[in-house]
Formats: sequence, C-alpha cells, structure tokens
Amino acid sequence: MTMSGWRGRAGTLFTCEKQPAHGAKGVVVTNHPLGSAAGMEMLAAGGNAVDAAVAAQFALTVVEPMMVGLIGGTTCHIRLADGTHTVVDGMSAVPLAGRPDMYRPVAGAAPEVYDVEGQENQVGPKAVAAPGSLLAWTLALRRYGTMSLADVMQPAIRHATRGFTVTPYLSDCIESAAPDLLKDKLAAARLLPDGTPLKAGTRLVQADYGEALTLIAQQGESALHGGPLGDLLVECMQKAGGFVSRKDLTDYRVVERAPIRGRYRDWEIVGPPPPAASGVHITQMLNILEGYDIKRLGFGTVETLHLLAEVLKIAFADRAQASGDPAFVDVPVERITSKAYADQRRAGIDLGHAKRWTSGLLAKEGADTTHLTTADGKGNVVCTTQTINSLFGARFVVPGIGMVPNDYMSNFDPRPGNALSIAPGKRVTTSMAPMMALHDGRLIYALGLPGGRKIFPSAWQALINLLDHGMTLQEAVEAPRIWTEGPVLEVEHGIPETVRQGLVARGHKLQVMPTVAGGMNAIQFHDDGSMTGAACWRADGSPVALGGGFARPGVRFVLPG
Repeated sequence: MTMSGWRGRAGTLFTCEKQPAHGAKGVVVTNHPLGSAAGMEMLAAGGNAVDAAVAAQFALTVVEPMMVGLIGGTTCHIRLADGTHTVVDGMSAVPLAGRPDMYRPVAGAAPEVYDVEGQENQVGPKAVAAPGSLLAWTLALRRYGTMSLADVMQPAIRHATRGFTVTPYLSDCIESAAPDLLKDKLAAARLLPDGTPLKAGTRLVQADYGEALTLIAQQGESALHGGPLGDLLVECMQKAGGFVSRKDLTDYRVVERAPIRGRYRDWEIVGPPPPAASGVHITQMLNILEGYDIKRLGFGTVETLHLLAEVLKIAFADRAQASGDPAFVDVPVERITSKAYADQRRAGIDLGHAKRWTSGLLAKEGADTTHLTTADGKGNVVCTTQTINSLFGARFVVPGIGMVPNDYMSNFDPRPGNALSIAPGKRVTTSMAPMMALHDGRLIYALGLPGGRKIFPSAWQALINLLDHGMTLQEAVEAPRIWTEGPVLEVEHGIPETVRQGLVARGHKLQVMPTVAGGMNAIQFHDDGSMTGAACWRADGSPVALGGGFARPGVRFVLPG
C-alpha cells in the first residue's frame, strides 16, 4: 500500500508493512495474534464486542506479560448499539498506606522527573499500586457482555497451561528488562532460563498463572480482590515491604464516567475524561489546529510538523499544571477544551520558530502498555487500553499466582504539595487514549495504542491523518510520528533527512527514534455496514475479521437416494 491515494502535498512518504482485515460480522484488533484470536472466538460463538474485548484482555495477560496483567490498570471506552458511550475507569490507585513523603526523591532531579532513591517506586513491591484491571473487566462483562466469565477466560487459560510461542518482540522486551528480571528468582526462571532471555520460537508455559486464571474463572474477581490469590499478593507485599493491603483489594471501586466530547471541523471526537489526560488534551489540540489548513500544509512537511510540535508543547505545559484524579485535583476541563482558550493559545504560536511554552492556566508514565479495539457488527464497540505501566511492571513475579504486578507508583510525584503528589486512594493520571470519531452522529473510527505520555499525541496524529490528510486506516496507523513536551523533539526514522533539517532550522532540537509510542489498533466503520481493522508495524498487532454468516433461510441439505 503506497501513499498515491492522498490528496494534497506530502513531505514524508512511506509504505505500509501490514495489511488490514475486512468483515461485516465483527473485527478484533490487538497487539498479538492470539489476543485477536481469543476475541474472535467469542464473536464466532455469538458473543458481542464486550465479550470479545474481555477475552482478548485475559489472553493478552498471558502472551504479552511484559505489557498487561491483572495487577494493573485499565481505561475502557465502550459504545453500545444504542449509541451511548461510557468510560470504565479501572486505573490503579495509591495504596491506603501511601503518604506524600513515602519515597526520597533523587536530589537535583527536574520537576517532571519522579526518580527516587533505590528506584523504590519503579522496581519491587514498594512500586505496586492498588490494581483495578480485573474489576474493570468483570464489571464491563456483567453489565454489557453476554457470556460468562468462565467462557471468555478459556483461551487465556489454554495459552497459560499449554504454552505459546515466544515472538521476537517478546524476546527483545525480556532482553531490555533482563538486569532487573534476573534479580527475581521466579521471573528469572520463567523468562531467562540459564540467565539468557527466551529466544523467539521457544515455548513459554505459565502453569502457576494458568491455575490462578482457573480459580478466577470459578470464583470471579473475588479470588484476587479478597480471596486466596489476593492473600498471596498481600503476603508477598508484607514480606518485602510493599504497601498494597487486603483492604486496598477489597475496597477498590471501578468508576464509570461520561466521556469528553469535542468538535473538530465537522467531526465529533469522543474520549476518556480525567483522571485520563487524553480526552481533554486531544480536544484542546484539535481546537488549536482548527485555525490552520492542515490538508494544504501537507503530511510530514516541515510546516505541519513544526505546528504539531508547538501544539504538543502547549498541551503538555497545561497538562503539568492541571491533571490528575478529579476526586483530588480540580481539573479545569471546560476551560481547557473551550474554543476561546484554543484561540488564546494559538495566538502565541510562531510558525517560523520553535518556542518554549509554559502553562496558560492559573490553576511520568511508563511506555509499556497494550491496546485493543473490537466491534461486533451489531453496533457495540470497545476501545480499551490496559497496562502494568513499565515494561514488565515492577519486574517480579508474585509467588503462588504467577502474576507480574504494576509499578504505577512511579507515576506519582514523590514531592508533596503538587497536583500529582501521593495521597491514599488517589488514582493515577494516564495518557491512555481509547478514542472514537463520529460524523453526523455515526461512528466512523475507533482507535488507540500503548506508549505512556506519547499515547494521546500519537492518537491525535492518527486522527489528523484520517480527518485532514484523508489517509486510509492502514496508512493512518503506520504513518511516521513525532513527539515532544520540550525541549527535545522526537521523530521516527520515517521522517526524511530534508524535513529534519528544516525542523532544526526552525529551532527544534531533534532526536531520531526507532518508534514513537507503540502499536496502534483501529477499526473503521463503512457506510455499507462492513468494517476494516488495522494494526501497525510497531508491535505484533493483528486484525481479525469475521465475514460470512448463517445459511440462507429455508436451505436444507438433502442426501442423495
């Protein structure tokens, strides 16, 4: 697939590496083929998009153990067949034993850097926050799904107990985290036998995790949140000085929230509200861009990328000033998402030179996450992002349950008195961006991706690719990306040298990166009722589509004779 179908001018050309999938009965797109197959198994059995999403999520905890787990956090955006939207917030929270001065910040660290002595908020039991993923998934299944928990968990149980083939991507991730994983006996035995990372093509069996999943299938979420699996987690925490308690597990509550809705040209953009930063700041950035003819400027030109970089710096300056759990922090959503505020911020942009931006308001996240998008052909759509935060989370395996927990405490400011400072029960802010775009009230696109702070900027760029540049879905998810919150502008290798030099001439300090954020998974909904699913080259993403259908009514097979 080439860029020849574009209208307008392009400063950056590229060729897509993957192929989309098309179907009318359902589409599942995840960052692993076995995750996509698990979701499709539910659709083929008559389940809906929620059944498919939950099955895929459980399967991904097995085949993407570096990205997602039951001791993690989730932001799930659901559109039901009746057109209503809800955001299921299962983000991790500070343990009840947490306090603003529980860590000792590294002396001299910049305000946006949350490093602490001994890496206690990044590696080991003290880094673990109270989890919400399992509770979010089971709540979504009960309220909006049609199948039993035991049924949707079968693919995950099968892959854990029988094993699956390690991909090159998983092998590379193990190698990246090896120094910390080797310090934990269970993690080392599972992922680095003989001290070396599992090679691509080898089989990974997780029997203990398979037993834990089987218990959850029998007992429900209470097996972890108040039951025997939770007891083992708490015992691990107590022995090693962690903070998550039994009360943290039993008292956690999933919250359903109304989404943020914004208007961009003649499109409606729908995304998650605080504590997620994505819906707010994607709306803000699109509002600013409305003042420019992005289509005329062209994709990947110096002019467009300079403008995107400046808008990103504006959004991140405001995010640092006012972002977080709305139960603890006053987030001025209406002002940030207003057209008037966009006009004010746009007025300060210099189209010829890069600037350093501060917040216009008077008032650190891990990059290793996973995302999936499902649709059932009946109007139900799920766009959900889930994570254990950093690569392999807190980088140890909980004895007896085989789970890798999150390291979400590293996302809180270890210094008291700030918007993201630690407080008992406070939910972590997130850049997760499970987004949907509607035209004349009809859903056209649903997309999302992993990537920490780089998630919502990348989702925003994909929306621009679709709505302004007129890309196909496959092109939009694979297109080269940029990211900055200042002073360094990261650009992927796909941005050509001539464009890079033009950005340098405008005052940008560039860093060329192999990737900006992770593998995007998206679905497009067509006028004829069919759907297209697309995944990009940045992960093991695989779209699966269901076509065909039941036999024509009245048809019977008649045996000869």
